[in-house]
Amino acid sequence: MALFLTPDNVYKLYHIDPSKKMEGIVILYQQNHPGKEYTEHTRVFDGILLGFMIQGSMKAQIHFLEYELNAGDIAVLQPQLMIDTKSLSEDAEIVTIGLSLDFITAFPILREFVMNHQIRWQPVIRLQPEETGLQKELVTLIQNFYHKSSSPRKTEMLRHLVIALMCMISEAYSGLADHHHFTKSRTHEIIYEFYLFIAKYATQQRSVKFYAENLHLTPQYLASFLKQKTGKSVLQLIDHAMILHA
Repeated sequence: MALFLTPDNVYKLYHIDPSKKMEGIVILYQQNHPGKEYTEHTRVFDGILLGFMIQGSMKAQIHFLEYELNAGDIAVLQPQLMIDTKSLSEDAEIVTIGLSLDFITAFPILREFVMNHQIRWQPVIRLQPEETGLQKELVTLIQNFYHKSSSPRKTEMLRHLVIALMCMISEAYSGLADHHHFTKSRTHEIIYEFYLFIAKYATQQRSVKFYAENLHLTPQYLASFLKQKTGKSVLQLIDHAMILHA
């Protein structure tokens, strides 16, 4: 079952000290515990999620496609994209920063993170080597500010630090666009269009034929394609969408 996260309920779900609660920002530090089996579940966040792989590695399925994150990688998840963590290395350490839509829309420079299709289809990125040290220091600084005692300007200072970090990530995406013009592949197109259809019709239609016809594909091809690319059947993906509706 999908775990639907919001900037409010994440504190309870992940047992975060409620005294740390801040408007529009939540920060979560996670560490794998050797010997403790990881419970796989789908998560969906009502905002932007930034996941920083501090140490170790992780395999995850983001927006139906599988990715491997290693130390230094950053995962950027747009609002309501599903993420399934498949496996974590024993030494895995992850810092996750969640930003509400209100936080994002208040700063025009951050709005591209919601609409940018390059981010949607390339959610894992790594900064240039000369900037990874700065990124690590900035993430640590943000964590320290988040956990420091409350003060009148604490929220404002934290917001500026987060914006600086997101500007570094935005610059990295711009650099990719300059050197490698991003073209959405046919795989991306089919998955994206299928995602749009099930988001709209999942509660009304469970027929593979219905979605295949709308995508101008045969039911057999669509079923085989999605199973190969996502590891899930058409009906499993429809169920995901229905859970989100619920």
